[in-house]
Amino acid sequence: MTQPPHPPKPQARPDKVSLWRYMKLFKQDLLSAQPAKLYRAWMAEFRTPFFRSFLVNQPDLVALLLKERPKEFPKSDRVSEGLRPLLGNSVFVTNGAVWERQRRIIDPAFEGGRLKDTYPAMWAAANAALERLKSQTDGQVEIEEFASYAAADVIFRTLFSIPIEHEIANEVFHKFRIYQRTQPILNPAALIPMPAWMPRFFRRDTRQAAKDIRALITRLTEDRMREIDAGIAPDDLATKIMTMADPETGETFSTEEMVDQVAIFFLAGHETSASALAWGLYLMALYPDWQDKLAAEAQALEQGEFGEIRALTTSRDVFREVLRLYPPVPMMVREAAGSETFRNRNVPKGAQLVLSPWHLHRHERLWDNPDGFDPTRWHTENGKTCQRHAYIPFSAGPRVCTGAGFAMVEGVLLLSLMVRDLSFAPVPGKEPIPEAHLTVRARDGIWLEIRDRVPRT
Repeated sequence: MTQPPHPPKPQARPDKVSLWRYMKLFKQDLLSAQPAKLYRAWMAEFRTPFFRSFLVNQPDLVALLLKERPKEFPKSDRVSEGLRPLLGNSVFVTNGAVWERQRRIIDPAFEGGRLKDTYPAMWAAANAALERLKSQTDGQVEIEEFASYAAADVIFRTLFSIPIEHEIANEVFHKFRIYQRTQPILNPAALIPMPAWMPRFFRRDTRQAAKDIRALITRLTEDRMREIDAGIAPDDLATKIMTMADPETGETFSTEEMVDQVAIFFLAGHETSASALAWGLYLMALYPDWQDKLAAEAQALEQGEFGEIRALTTSRDVFREVLRLYPPVPMMVREAAGSETFRNRNVPKGAQLVLSPWHLHRHERLWDNPDGFDPTRWHTENGKTCQRHAYIPFSAGPRVCTGAGFAMVEGVLLLSLMVRDLSFAPVPGKEPIPEAHLTVRARDGIWLEIRDRVPRT
């Protein structure tokens, strides 16, 4: 049988281009702006008139930054500058004592045992998504739009116990679509050092969309606070987080603080999950044998019981491979709090240290068949080693994504349920080209042909 080609990835730029050419490419797409040598380099340096940055792929250095000395490499403010109108002072952008307090309050809501509590809402959202997709069979569907709607539904049902069709939830979703289209991947503050007192400049429509989203989230949060005070609040994630006291101070989040956190829950939980689901369905279309394996395994999904997820071992391997090839967050940036020496190079204080799941997950000197789709790799020695040292779809160390376990359950469930009842095939002539904006998406969307599943004989 003829093997399908490797899954698509963007064409890398030539190794040497001018700074202004690089900036133009960077603004268009973060991934294709990078040179091909980064797929085999342990470390690479990039200099501008304003700062120095280093991309770090060497596993022991990645571990140093994320796990061993994370306080000495805090999250860079440069990258978060463009998101502050929406995210405020959320856990995504803070550092130090503020971040530690936020995590002490948030983390307990996402502990393993609590996932079982949120699963019924996740199951309801997944089945609603399946029914929406069934209404579009026998045709071509742009699957990223579908995945965004489905992921947003999961977030609102698990966080606030409301479906995406709820008036406020639906308005937040559509305002966020406006925000996505207007938010530039590059804000001037990310490139040019600016003192805190200097005003930041954002596009008017970007700033307005962020303001509108925060106003809607404030309404949801204030309504929930009143329900908590009246003793009638549902036991969902919002209630858990809003009533969780910091074990060190006894304080809970204020309404404004909770708005910040809900904004990042929606951004991170919806945008990243949508990216992973869309690429997952595309890969199932590209590899029908794996699609059939998942469909057979997914027959275990019947009652909506949390224990059914444990049986989906093949789907879990497939979803790990989706996150390897198309990590929703392609790059993370840390900042050196002091001068360092890495690989005999001077890394000055304030240098930007780029950790790239996109390049690390496809590194030619680490992975066997780095660009190939192979869910069986997780059971090989190479795959097990790389999973420990070169696989960071949710980051790692103290700043690992608090919703990582949630995302793995959600992704496996949605992917399995879709292929259980439907079959997916690529649309000829419409191969998706990955681009990085807020997350890894396709340049012109991901188009798939969808049919009711008929078991192969």
